[in-house]
Parts: sequence; C-alpha cells; structure tokens
Amino acid sequence: MLQRAMSLMTCFSGFRTCILYTVFMSRSITLFAYDGIAMIDLVGPSDVFTIANQRAGEALYSLQVVGMGRIRSIKAESGLRLGVDGAIQQQESTHTFIVPGGDGVQPLLQRQAVIRQIARLAGQAERVASICTGAFLLAEAGLLDGRRATTHWAHARELACRYPQVDVVADALYIEAGSVTTSGGMASGIDLALSLVARDHGEALARETSQRMVLYLNRSGGQSQFSERYALGTPDDIKDSLDELLASISHDPTGNLCNAVLASRLSLGERHFSRVFTQRTGTTPARWVERVRVDHARRILETGIQPMGQVARQSGFSSVDTLRQAFKRVVGVSPTQYRLNHAHPEAIITDR
Repeated sequence: MLQRAMSLMTCFSGFRTCILYTVFMSRSITLFAYDGIAMIDLVGPSDVFTIANQRAGEALYSLQVVGMGRIRSIKAESGLRLGVDGAIQQQESTHTFIVPGGDGVQPLLQRQAVIRQIARLAGQAERVASICTGAFLLAEAGLLDGRRATTHWAHARELACRYPQVDVVADALYIEAGSVTTSGGMASGIDLALSLVARDHGEALARETSQRMVLYLNRSGGQSQFSERYALGTPDDIKDSLDELLASISHDPTGNLCNAVLASRLSLGERHFSRVFTQRTGTTPARWVERVRVDHARRILETGIQPMGQVARQSGFSSVDTLRQAFKRVVGVSPTQYRLNHAHPEAIITDR
C-alpha cells in the first residue's frame, strides 16, 4: 500500500554496508471551505482519508482546508464553525482538490474571483471532486463541460438547465469522468472518498476503512430511492380536468390506466392526449403512471408488513415481476432491497 517514490542503496568500499533510503509520498487533499458549507460534505470525506491513514499505519493522505482571502474560520449552514488552514489564493498545487456543497454555494456563483481561484487550483490538481451542490461551482468554472456529472437529486434539474453543456445524471451516487469526480447528496461524498481510497491503494484498504466507519463499501442503488415522491393532488392544485385526472391517479393508481382509457376520460384522442400530458408533466403518461405506482409501493414497503404480491396489487402492478422490473427501473434497487434499506427492522418480513 505504501508508495515508494525512491530507493537508494549505498555500498561503502572495504565492507558491505547497505543503507536503504525510502521516501514516502503522501497525497495532498485540499478541501475548499466557505460560509454556508454543509459540514458533512467536508468532514465525511476527511474522516475517510484519516481512517485510511490509521488503518494503513502510514500517512497516505495529508489534509488541509482552504478558504478565500484572510478568513481563518467559516460558519457552516448548521451554525457550527470550522477552522481554515490557509487561503486558496496561496495554494500552489495539490493532488486532490475537493469542493463540498451547501447553502453557501449560490452566493459564491456570483463571485467571479472565487470561481477563478477554483478553476486555477483545479488546473494544478491531478484530480478534482465535488460533493452535492459543489458541482455547481465546478460547472461555473467550466470544469464539467462535456462531462457526465451528478449532484444532489433535488438540484439535478437546476444544474442541467443552468449548464446545458454538462451531461447531468441525477440518480448516481458518484460519477468519475476522467480527472473529475462528482457525487450526489451529502453522504455520497463518503462513497466518493472510499472510491478514491480504493483507486489509490486497493479495495482491501477501502473495505477496511468502510468497516471501521460501519458503512457499506458499495451501496446498492442510486439517489432515486431517497428522492421525493410525486405529491398527491390537493384541492388547491386542481385547475382543470387534467389536474383532476393526475390527482385521481395519484390517489388510486390501480386499475387500467393505459393511454386509451386515460384519453377517453378527458374525451381526447390518444395522440392529442399524449402531447398535452407530456407538455404538462414533462414525461409520457405511461412513465408517469409507472412512477406513481412505484411511489405507492415505496410507501407500503416502508411499513415492512405486507407480502410482495399484496404490495404489487395495491400499487396497481399486474404481478410481482412487473413490480420488480418497474421498481428497479425507477429506484435502482429491487423492492426487497428497498424494504431492507428503509423499513423498520422489527417490521421486516420475508418476501412471499
């Protein structure tokens, strides 16, 4: 695991005395901090690298926190304060440059001096990473142009709209695109850091680090299993007959909800109905119905008390296999795995 940068053997004449010199090189990790940062975005990855050092018994990583100008402490969005080691302007280079997210990102996007410094240090680093909404800062600096990237699921659409040159993948926990790695919401920064440890020093050390932190090395599924569900319509949301139809599907997704049936309920032709529906919802009727049914299944699975066949029927799926296929497509994990991840342990029953 330990990197040997240089080994010199000197043999003195007259007697065989050999001295072995080994210079150990650690990777420098620089984290950018600012007011309004999400503390877990910074502390989570930092703990991964620190514990990797401890488990290896070597200084594989050296960590430092930089801010803008003469600031020596920042106030996180939680109100907690964090010390800063130095100014980003004075940082010449680093091996890995990490930009966390937080509520403070939006004001920074208007400060071109900050964006220039991020772009400059990123250009000097061997690799760059962002956590959560830190991806916006990388995108503003032009570092994500032409790359696949992710961010917190709740901000993925905004990132895609604001930076159309970025290929945004909303569901991923993290995405490696060349020398730039982006991660999703908050805790996925830990997933990202573990992946960097695995890449640098092997999966064995990454696994040992994750075990020490009582975490999975490779979490199943993506961010979709944590995303918000389609909201059930309320009386205030109803503005026309299409709103009434959407609300009725949300409240009861069972029965025949094919295009022909839905179109007839609005007295429209199928083609015209599909066009109107897509303009209103941003997706096709079939995909919308599937998503609503999966959301219903999620609510049922979180109680952990019903057999899978009953979950399928109550959610509007024709069979357990259809439920599984749709669930995997929308959420990224199987219904059984989702139940294990999200239901109360005492309520979980075996799949039948």
